[in-house]
Amino acid sequence: MKKSKKGFLVSGEYLLAGPDGQAIENGAAAVVSDKILEVGTYDELKERYRDLSDLRRPSGLIMPGLINSHTHAPMVLFRGMADDLPLKTWLEEHIFPAEAGLNRELIALGAELACAEMIRGGTTSYVDMYLFEETIAQVTKKAGMRAWLCEGLFDFPSPAFESGFEALKATRNMALKWRNDPLITITVGPHTPYTCSAELLEKARDAAAELNLRMVIHLSETRWEIEEIKRIRGVSPVEYLDSLDLLCPELLAVHCVWLEEKDMDLMAERRVNVVHCPESNLKLGSGMAPIARLIEKGVNITLGTDGAASNNDLDMFCEMDTAAKLPKGTDQDPSVVSAGQVLAMATTHAAFALGRKDLGVLAPGKQADLIILDLDRPSLRPCYNCKSQVVYAAKGSDVTDVMVAGRLLMEKGELKTIDQEEILGRVKEIKSVFK
Repeated sequence: MKKSKKGFLVSGEYLLAGPDGQAIENGAAAVVSDKILEVGTYDELKERYRDLSDLRRPSGLIMPGLINSHTHAPMVLFRGMADDLPLKTWLEEHIFPAEAGLNRELIALGAELACAEMIRGGTTSYVDMYLFEETIAQVTKKAGMRAWLCEGLFDFPSPAFESGFEALKATRNMALKWRNDPLITITVGPHTPYTCSAELLEKARDAAAELNLRMVIHLSETRWEIEEIKRIRGVSPVEYLDSLDLLCPELLAVHCVWLEEKDMDLMAERRVNVVHCPESNLKLGSGMAPIARLIEKGVNITLGTDGAASNNDLDMFCEMDTAAKLPKGTDQDPSVVSAGQVLAMATTHAAFALGRKDLGVLAPGKQADLIILDLDRPSLRPCYNCKSQVVYAAKGSDVTDVMVAGRLLMEKGELKTIDQEEILGRVKEIKSVFK
């Protein structure tokens, strides 16, 4: 479709509008440049925006693009490499050795494959913690996605840096380089409380505060972590981070499976954002985060897939479905954690955690980050409730169109910024590299 100088009039059978995701029948959004100018019915808007290119999907459900709040994008290269293992064994005996063979070329390949998968699955933004993040930034920028990227900080050398302090120095440089970019934002990423010394954690905290950056850390993921930190520090991982002044509204704490009541109270008091990764936690046998309890305490919850080596996909629709059903089963209450709440975790709550009031919602003045699902699928008819359909029935494969900042990244199922055939051809040979 040829884009006019003005933009698009995007329309479909339904459009989820505003912070509450109200379903507008025969809905439409007027997109000019990178922003949404107006939302309403197609009949209303087509009269006022005759100069916009018509992007009409009669059976389409138009909704905000999904935000994957935690992943390790290039780990798609390790998909299925070491399954059905405990986290510590999986990480130390399989993943770390495989990562030792990574370089910038392989990272670029993995990042592009991940971007292709995420775009196809309706994810328009993601938060990444991994290695060679400068390379990931370049690949993501070319693909047209939004990303918050942090180089993993460890006490030991990584394939990218000799020490966590060198990685932190590189993080500073990346933050300055990308600070005015509309799509790429740098964050600070200490790996875990047990792979980072107190000094490294404090340096990370200071850098984040100085540069006004978000901070991302894996926290209280396994029972082993709880026991280890209590043995060394005498307190829980949450209390330990609080003693170092790391708990704050700018922190995205990932996993948070093993939390005591006092931990949850402390996180609520400090206004920490929790990133829930239910499928990875289940697959690694780590446990189930107390999401319903955290919600009761007012903690902001977002969703992430984690890496494709432990999930094993980057499909946020599957993640929403799992996130909504788990608490119902554990609490034996079908009313806890509704479809609407889970959809908010993947959109407005994630945008809030990242400090972006202009994302996660289709409304005037907001960024034109949107996706379209085709409701004319056997698994999506009839449609009584759009939010329920999105969370409990839809899959990433139902997405037909993806737009970020007013730019089409996928149109009628065709990727516009990534050569899928070329990237898949290269990935097919990847197994020989890690044998």
